[in-house]
Amino acid sequence: MPPSVPAVPGSWPGGALGRAGAERDVDDLLGALRAAPDTRVLAVRGDAAPVADERLVLVGVPAVLAAREWAFLGRASDGAALLLAVVEDESDAEAPAAARWSPLRAVGGDLPADEAEILGTAVALAGWLRDAAFCPACGTRTVLRQAGWSRHCPNCGREHFPRTDPAVIVLVASADDPDRVLLGANAAWGGSRYSCFAGFAEAGESLEATVSREVEEESGVRLEAIRYRGSQVWPYPRSLMLGFRARAIRDDEARADGEEIVEVRWFDRAEIGAALRGETAVQLPGTASIAHRLIDEWYRGIE
Repeated sequence: MPPSVPAVPGSWPGGALGRAGAERDVDDLLGALRAAPDTRVLAVRGDAAPVADERLVLVGVPAVLAAREWAFLGRASDGAALLLAVVEDESDAEAPAAARWSPLRAVGGDLPADEAEILGTAVALAGWLRDAAFCPACGTRTVLRQAGWSRHCPNCGREHFPRTDPAVIVLVASADDPDRVLLGANAAWGGSRYSCFAGFAEAGESLEATVSREVEEESGVRLEAIRYRGSQVWPYPRSLMLGFRARAIRDDEARADGEEIVEVRWFDRAEIGAALRGETAVQLPGTASIAHRLIDEWYRGIE
């Protein structure tokens, strides 16, 4: 057994939020829920929400003094309605008492799984509500429908929905040694952090083809034994990350592309364990990311 590292909370979260999609077409749903005394609200500013003691802080409607947009997130496990209040990015609105504005990428790995799902959904929907007010076909300002989940263009009649871009992320195992994995240092991180290889699916491309292409482009390594592991919402700005494991065909093919990836390196299981425990200078992805989960599960021997 590998040496112990702290367990990753909420591994592969999803499905805990009751989205109550059928309710979205109820006339003036948002108005009725904003008037209901038991409705709970999650405010989102940019990619941040109020967090205290590693829990989301939900408030009543009267506590939200200024919101740019409102939307219906769904139902909590006790049946209470959950609303999203989108606060202006530049707003100086204070977080509730004892809470702080905390970005999804910083706290998503520390929240309970159901709350991580709520926050991911809220940040993704808030980004769309904030950035997609106009019809991309004719430029007319759209009208919100379905309690914040669709936009109608009054000029050309088109209906628009929140966009999600599929992206793959891949942990590559050695062809020769099952106790080694290949990670890359991205130029955007200054070469100081090692992670899995990732990239967006192109038009007309399968996910498996994307996995092979992205890894070969970034690291020079050809792959086999590609296996899907799970997915994670990652609204930066609107991605759905699809996690895979794969095996290199030849370890000696590994080389950085020198543009997006500045260094590639084979790590053995002991090195990964030490990095996960914070015992070395090697930086790995934060616990909020699917990259961390892919690495952590491999280290623990979870197949």
